[in-house]
Amino acid sequence: MILEPVLQLRGEAGQQDVRTSRSPEARLDEAVGLGAAINLDIVQSGVVRINKPKPATLFGEGKVAELAGIVASDELDLVVIDHPLSPVQQRNLERRLKTKVIDRTGLILEIFGDRARTKEGRLQVDLAHLSWQKSRLVRSWTHLERQRGGAGFMGGPGETQIEADRRQIQERILVLQKQLEQVRRTRDLHRKKRKKIPQPVVALVGYTNAGKSTLFNRLTQADVMAKDLLFATLDPTLRKIALPHGKEVILSDTVGFISDLPTHLVAAFRATLEEVLEADLILHVRDISHPDTDAQAEDVRKTLDDLGVDAQTGAPVVEIWNKIDRLDPAYRDKLLAEAGEQGPIALSALTGDGIPQLLNRIDAFMAQHDDILVVRIPVAEGALLAKLYQVAEVLERTDTEDFVVAEARVSDKQRGPFRDAFGDFIQD
Repeated sequence: MILEPVLQLRGEAGQQDVRTSRSPEARLDEAVGLGAAINLDIVQSGVVRINKPKPATLFGEGKVAELAGIVASDELDLVVIDHPLSPVQQRNLERRLKTKVIDRTGLILEIFGDRARTKEGRLQVDLAHLSWQKSRLVRSWTHLERQRGGAGFMGGPGETQIEADRRQIQERILVLQKQLEQVRRTRDLHRKKRKKIPQPVVALVGYTNAGKSTLFNRLTQADVMAKDLLFATLDPTLRKIALPHGKEVILSDTVGFISDLPTHLVAAFRATLEEVLEADLILHVRDISHPDTDAQAEDVRKTLDDLGVDAQTGAPVVEIWNKIDRLDPAYRDKLLAEAGEQGPIALSALTGDGIPQLLNRIDAFMAQHDDILVVRIPVAEGALLAKLYQVAEVLERTDTEDFVVAEARVSDKQRGPFRDAFGDFIQD
């Protein structure tokens, strides 16, 4: 059973749910989608309106009794509350409902645990889960009230079980953080190697299930898992793609964002999301056919802000309006007219419609800051000629008996290294 609580709190602006402007029904649909992502058999779901949340159980006594009757009659094994639950609320609800209860964070953690495939992904999931578990030791039962004997004959009351459990979890967290730090250092080395070659990085970001992996597969001819499921992608994937004028870029597929993503989950996946921070261009993929596409886009922007990506300091962000094949033809034509030449790019990753326009936009962006330079290198300088192909894109080459004359495109981030290496050979 999945429940969508709606807190109807009255403030200066009137009655509102303090969490989000999305409709309760849309949030419930998303929660059901999260459950389906790990193959839960959802027997019941519904919206529960709460005038005053109870510190002990969130819901009022009458609603708790009603839920307990439903759980007993339908023999439910799990109740998902699509709302943050305090450790005390979770413990009390499990006691009253006599079944396992998890909140939105717990459900997302279950999905992440089920989807992580690489060592890095599993490390990040374990770290996020332990950080969450550490704050919820209160929900364990009476063994946490016992104490272990103190050291010495006249020792004090000793270490309580809950303190021992928290200490063990913290020790494990430190081990995982060290392992993830090693992953981060390895990624840094890979990035430094990539910076030595003239291949910019283009990162795909977006709300979960916006179609990033389908677009990634379309552009790279790869076979990354792409399904109509929330969080189908957890592990980052990078591939080279060739742009229309021959320039190569590295395309990065990243984990999808979602509303109310817990802070410790963002922190755990920072090693993966650093690919976004290092990108030269960010493509924000939106499911333009989704009823809540505007709210989803705002959630993505907030997450990017949390990561430190903004218009002043981060890479430029281009919006991709995906899934236009699902739109009514008249509305689709209206969107295409609104987008214009420099606005969002409307496309269908599934059908390929609009892909050429996307590649041309990326190509134009990458070329706008490039230099076109002509170098004249002696034939005897074989190592220098090889380096030319490493730090620049050779557009045209003419070989003579004594010299190689090459026209090369030099990206802005390779401009300094190029002039250091070829300054004496650049032709006016």
